[in-house]
Amino acid sequence: MRIDLSGKRAIVTGSTAGIGFAIAAGLAQAGAAVVINGRSEASVVKAKQRLTEELPKAKVEAVAADLAGADGVAAFIKRAGDDADILVNNLGIFDPKPFLEIPDAEWQRFFDTNVMSGVRLSRHYLPGMLKRNWGRIVFISSESGINIPVEMVHYGMTKTAQLAIARGIAASAAGTGVTVNSVLPGPTRSEGVVDFMAKLSPGASQADAEKKLIAEGRPSSIIRRLASPEEVANMVVYVCSPQASATTGAALRVDGGVVSTIT
Repeated sequence: MRIDLSGKRAIVTGSTAGIGFAIAAGLAQAGAAVVINGRSEASVVKAKQRLTEELPKAKVEAVAADLAGADGVAAFIKRAGDDADILVNNLGIFDPKPFLEIPDAEWQRFFDTNVMSGVRLSRHYLPGMLKRNWGRIVFISSESGINIPVEMVHYGMTKTAQLAIARGIAASAAGTGVTVNSVLPGPTRSEGVVDFMAKLSPGASQADAEKKLIAEGRPSSIIRRLASPEEVANMVVYVCSPQASATTGAALRVDGGVVSTIT
C-alpha cells in the first residue's frame, strides 16, 4: 500500500515533539503540506528545522499559539488560514495527581486543553471539508479513555470525552467524504512519558522505569514495552489516507494490547 497525500494540507496540534511530531513527519513523508503547532515561537521554529532536515522536500508551516483557550485558537486560525484537508487534534496534557488533590481549576485546565482545543478547531475546519466532500479529522485519545488511570482521573476523563466527540462529529458528517476517528495510543516513549516515568520512579534508569511502568501500571500490555511515537503515527497516517475512506466513527487502538476487551 502506497499512501499519497500530495495536494492535501494537514494541521497537527501539539506537534513540536513526541507523537505529534511523528504524525507531522509521517504526513509530510506521504506528501501532505503540514502545519505544525506549539505554544512558543522557539519550539515551532526548532521543530520545523528538525522536520525539514529529516525531510528536505517537506512543505512545512510553523504556527505558535496556545490552543487551550478560544483566543489562542482564533490567533492560530488567523495565521494558519481557513482551509485544511486533514486535522489531527493531538494537543494534550497529563500529570499524575491523586483524585482528592485535583482542584476545580485543574479539571477545567485539562478539559480546555485536551477537549475544547479539538472541538473549536473541528468546528472551524469541518465546513470546508464538507464543502469539498473530502476531509479527515483525527482525535488522539488514549487507552486511558477506556481504562481510566487512578493516578490521573482528570486526564482519563478528557480522553473519554474525545471518543464521544469524535463519534458524534462522524455521525454529523454521515454520507460525505469526511471521516472522523479517534486513535488510542497506549504507553508511548514520548518526551512527556519519559518525564512522567521520572516522577513515578525518581532515581531509576529509563529502562528500569519503563519496566516498572508496564509491570505495575499497565500489566495487561501484550507487547510488554512502550510503543514508539512512529508506531502511533503509522496508524494516524493510514486513517488520514484515501485508503481509509470506509473507516469513520471508530476508536482505533495502538495500545500494545493494554485494553483487554475485544470491542
